[in-house]
Amino acid sequence: MLADAALRERRERVFIILAAVFLGSMTLLNVVGITRFIQLGPLALAVGVLPYPLTFLCTDLICELYGRARANFLVSVGLGLNVLVLIVMTLGSIAPAVPPDTMPPWQLLQLADAVALPNGSMASGHIELFQLIYATTSGAVFASMLAYVAAQYCDVQLFHFWKRLTRGKHLWLRNNFSTLISQLVDSVMVVLVTFGAVYWRGEITINTLLVLVGSNYAFKALAALVDTAPLYLLVRWLRGYLHLGPDDYAVTLTDPSTPA
Repeated sequence: MLADAALRERRERVFIILAAVFLGSMTLLNVVGITRFIQLGPLALAVGVLPYPLTFLCTDLICELYGRARANFLVSVGLGLNVLVLIVMTLGSIAPAVPPDTMPPWQLLQLADAVALPNGSMASGHIELFQLIYATTSGAVFASMLAYVAAQYCDVQLFHFWKRLTRGKHLWLRNNFSTLISQLVDSVMVVLVTFGAVYWRGEITINTLLVLVGSNYAFKALAALVDTAPLYLLVRWLRGYLHLGPDDYAVTLTDPSTPA
C-alpha cells in the first residue's frame, strides 16, 4: 500500500502528463496551423489538425479521473496559452527586423508573383519567412481561440451531463457523444472564422468552405470513435494505478469520492 504522500505525487504526475499532452497538442495546432494542407484519402486537412483529437482524449480522461473542476482548469490554462502564443507572434511581427544584409539567407523568400495572404495583405518580391508564417497562422490562432473556448468547455459540460444521466455507466456514450458534438462546434467555428474573410473577398467558394468543414469534422469524428478503446483501457489501468474506486476522483486523499 502506497503512503499518502507517494500516492498524491503519483496522481499529480499523471495529471501533469495528461495536461502536457493536451497543451502540447493544442500549441502545435496553433504553431503549424494552416501552413500546409494535406490530402488523406478524400479529406483535405490543415496539418495542424492532426494532433488536435488528442486534446479531447486528454480532457475526457481528466473528466473521468479528476473531475470537472480540474478539466475546466486545464481548458482555462489552454486559453491563456493561446493568448500567449498570439501575443508573442504579434510582438515578433511588429518588432523591427535586422538589416537585410545581415539576415540569414533562409529568412527572406523570393516570390515569383504577387500573392494574397490569408490576413488580406498582398505580398510580392521578397518576404520574411516569419511574416509569411505570421500571416498564415495569426488568423488561425484567433479562430482557434474562439473555437477552443466553445468546443472544449462544451466537451467538459456534455461529458458530465451524460455521466449524470447514465449514473456513471456507459463510458463509451459520454466519451463519444460529448466529443462528436464539441468537435462539430470546433470544426465549423475554426473554418468559418479563419476563412470567412477570404470567402467574402471572393477568393474561395462556398464549396471549398464546406469541404474544409466536412474534412475537419470527418477526421475528428473518426478519431473520436477510434479513441474509445484506448480510453477504456487507460481509464481501467489508471484507476488501478491511482488507487481509485469506480466513482472516485483523484483530487484528494481524505475523501477521493468528493465530486470536483
